Amino acid sequence: MAAPAPPAQKKPTPFDRSLVEGPIGPAVWKLAWPTMLQNVVAGLQGVVDHILVGNLIGYTANAAIGISWQIFLVVIVFMASLFTGQAVLVARFVGAGEADKVNRTVYQAFLTALAMFALLLAPFGYFAAPYLLDMVNAAPEVKAQALPFLRINFTFSIGMMLFFMLTSALRAAGDARTPLRLGVTMTLLNLVLNLILVPKLGTTGSALGTVIASNTVSLAALYLFFRGKLVIRFSRHMDFRPDWAVIRSLFRFGLPTGVQGIAMNVAGVLLLRFIGSLEHSAAAQAAYAIGYTELFSMITWTSVGLMGAAATVAGQNLGAGHPERAILGVHAASRIGLWVAGGVGLAFVVAPHLLLGLFGATEPEVARLGEQLLQYLAVSGFFITVALTYTGGLQGTGDTRSPLFITLASQMAVPIGMCMAIQATRPLVASDIWLAIVLGHFTRCVLTVLRFRQGRWRHIKVEIEGARA
Repeated sequence: MAAPAPPAQKKPTPFDRSLVEGPIGPAVWKLAWPTMLQNVVAGLQGVVDHILVGNLIGYTANAAIGISWQIFLVVIVFMASLFTGQAVLVARFVGAGEADKVNRTVYQAFLTALAMFALLLAPFGYFAAPYLLDMVNAAPEVKAQALPFLRINFTFSIGMMLFFMLTSALRAAGDARTPLRLGVTMTLLNLVLNLILVPKLGTTGSALGTVIASNTVSLAALYLFFRGKLVIRFSRHMDFRPDWAVIRSLFRFGLPTGVQGIAMNVAGVLLLRFIGSLEHSAAAQAAYAIGYTELFSMITWTSVGLMGAAATVAGQNLGAGHPERAILGVHAASRIGLWVAGGVGLAFVVAPHLLLGLFGATEPEVARLGEQLLQYLAVSGFFITVALTYTGGLQGTGDTRSPLFITLASQMAVPIGMCMAIQATRPLVASDIWLAIVLGHFTRCVLTVLRFRQGRWRHIKVEIEGARA
């Protein structure tokens, strides 16, 4: 009688399997906290940056940096759309235990990012910067300080692009601690450079500090990838030729997110246009830059970290054949986000003068508008954190189109439509724009949760050369 065949041995994998096996709550937290901390630290660097320029130069410098970042993100978000496609593929292949496909995907994303920067982002950003500032009705004194800041960031943004690409790949593979270490290093270096350069060069010094820090840390990250010490590994012997099967998949899943990012940031630019039409436009732009771009980032950046955690957990568990576990992971991430939104929102209500005063926003009109905005944002934080975590659940499983359509409805149609309708009947006031922001976030929250609960993401296939995960 023949002996029974030995049980099939699982192929060894370099990946952490706790995201697809064992208790879901600790697994989500293990992935989420380093990303949340990294984003908070990065957000605090931006806060310190605004504090420096606000106290050393004035609130017009705050407005210049806030407007410039809003414009910069419109362009770079589209260029970075392949990062979402990369994360979808990496998470799914990690869940299936296919290390070779993970390395191949990330390397092709790296080569594609280099080409996109050299051919599109740098030349477009440099020459289009003045016209982009005109589009948002930047006051002349604001534009004078915003132009060099914007041009420097566009021209030398390759470091920032590679940083986001490489750290996104590591998080999708389940390694959130290496991105944390890299992110904290970049933030500290940026802070030191800004303390040196901003007093001498103003907003130009702020831009130089950002690009020097991001390029330095990105080179260090690439060194780690090529050394083979990380969960994702590059080799000098990898093929530099385009792998169109991978690139097509990157953009299949990434382009909807790129268009979504453009829509969100175009909406932000249009809101800046409405703010620029107010009676005290420079003060309102400064209040928006401090309140929304910086202070509200304490909620949005932690929520973006949770969105990444939800995407990784959902994608890996779908790749491993555990869709119900993917749902539990997204629920766990959203609960963490609600606690954060509650804590930050309470600070907005209890101590708005203290928070605004950190930025030198003591001019009466700026302080009044900033305090008013923070009251609205204290409510809006609950909606945006739930919306972002459930967006992560959709995107991580490969449904990147639904968040696009939801964004068009909630971030474009609702707030911009509301402001246009009011402006057609009477002059806009700042509180109209603040309310439009809250209603947009509420709409996005409701639509995203409903779409995720439909469960159509369960049936999305990820393929490269006919192989499925």
